[in-house]
Amino acid sequence: MSDTLRPIELVGAAIGEGAPDRRTRAGPGSLRQWGLGARLQARGRGVRWGPIVQSDLALLPQGPMAVVAEFSGRLARAVGAALDAGRLPVVVGGDHSCAIGTWSAAAAALRRGGEARRLGLVWIDAHLDAHTPETSETQMPHGMPIASLLGHGAPALTTVADAWPKLRPQDLVLIGPRSWESGEAALLARLGVRVIAGDEVARRGFADCMREAVERVSADTAGWGVSFDLDALDPLDAPGTGVPVPGGLRVAEVSAALRGLACDERVVAVELVEYNPTLDVARTTAAATDRVLGAIVDRRDPAAGPCPGPQPRAKARP
Repeated sequence: MSDTLRPIELVGAAIGEGAPDRRTRAGPGSLRQWGLGARLQARGRGVRWGPIVQSDLALLPQGPMAVVAEFSGRLARAVGAALDAGRLPVVVGGDHSCAIGTWSAAAAALRRGGEARRLGLVWIDAHLDAHTPETSETQMPHGMPIASLLGHGAPALTTVADAWPKLRPQDLVLIGPRSWESGEAALLARLGVRVIAGDEVARRGFADCMREAVERVSADTAGWGVSFDLDALDPLDAPGTGVPVPGGLRVAEVSAALRGLACDERVVAVELVEYNPTLDVARTTAAATDRVLGAIVDRRDPAAGPCPGPQPRAKARP
């Protein structure tokens, strides 16, 4: 195994104003106090906490869009600084609107090596998160990050870090959605984004779906990453999240499939979001966070085989 794995920098995305329940803002600080950094360090990687970027509550009278837009720019700069320092940013949120800042920074960093250098992204979530202001009934930005990263929606969100779309549709795969609205589904269908919905995951198994997703997003890109929303998990494993949906993924299956993913040098960033400590029960969701992120950053045992990547996929189970 290589001893030159990039050290990890945990970046807190302390924002809740993109969602109806703002208490996810406390998630990163709670996980830091709980000792997430030390727990991840025990997996054999160098880990340090970088900044916890705080949303600006003074902007609240201007509405959630103003808060998220301003926050996204500062989060993008923090993630970009970690990348420039040769670290692997692991963003811990916070509501999922923070993904706009995380992946805008990752895409901009890749493009500095040439405009054709594209970002790939695996998005694991119970929801599609692909609304625009024209399709969203709630107008909450936590339902808009995918559309924004694809270049659709409010300019304040699509132009974070730079004016380019951060993702091309063929470089994005969603795994696990089981709750959505027609407007966002129509956008992704029109763009041709691969969506592996919850029923397909249940039929094939998460590991097989993850292999397909990684193969797709890494095939023709300069780097790729994973954005993991805790509501992708079954509420039995993750009660402390903003918008739980019954019937999700089980943490044991997910962590087994993701183990060692960040030993792939092409992984440019990782993100885990929507931890709401107020709703957690006996730290069940904090433990799930540790299992998911710990699996991703774990140093591989050589006997366990290669890291996730473009490999032949198993046949789907009937």
